[in-house]
Amino acid sequence: MIVLKSDAEVNKIRESCYIARDVCRILEKEILPGVETHKLDQRAEELIRKKNAYPAFLGYKGFPASICASINEEVVHGIPKRMKLKEGDILSLDIGVLYNGYYADMAFTVGVGQISKEAEKLIRITKESLYCGINKMCSGNRLSDISNAVQTKVEANSFSVVRDFVGHGIGIEMHEDPQIPNYGLPHRGPSLKEGMVFALEPMVNVGGWEIEIMEDNWTVVTKDRSLSAHFEHTVAITGKGPEILTEW
Repeated sequence: MIVLKSDAEVNKIRESCYIARDVCRILEKEILPGVETHKLDQRAEELIRKKNAYPAFLGYKGFPASICASINEEVVHGIPKRMKLKEGDILSLDIGVLYNGYYADMAFTVGVGQISKEAEKLIRITKESLYCGINKMCSGNRLSDISNAVQTKVEANSFSVVRDFVGHGIGIEMHEDPQIPNYGLPHRGPSLKEGMVFALEPMVNVGGWEIEIMEDNWTVVTKDRSLSAHFEHTVAITGKGPEILTEW
């Protein structure tokens, strides 16, 4: 069941989103060659707790860190490591915040130093595909209109959309109904209504869409070990259209 949020509830989600957004702003500037993702994780937890909030991923189903840090062919759920980032890597950070009983969820991908043209294009198209999906978050559209907009943008640029992981509703739980695939035919599924709040998160690969899960039972990688990028925003449907609560 998709829960419609009141204005007061959207405001509470917005407060959590502002914390997540500000943490991402700070971390982005600290992603440099030689930095360990383990240090970024520590920094994120410190920043979140300073706001009297809680890092939502820490301990979630046993996840051992406050953020997900996925490098190069790692799609999502990468566990922060003591290994140093290298010039030319791309890094996807996924951050969740719990504040006053409501969740925020967002992700972004950034290059480490100078990166390849292919990596630059991958990051750009993945971000643009997210906004293509967000633009469909209007009352009267159907859920799969979001999915189809993401897929259309990605595949028009000769990349592929990961099919095993989805966006989701968000509120008093990190993952609420509905699940939101990043592919599919348009004009299907539930009608979109004011008060819905979704976390949209396209994951896009240079190669095929197939993935594998590593031995740590968390880190997801591309099966063909091609590069992958990930962007996510928490978005509310309002009477004026979509409002990106985690917008930078």
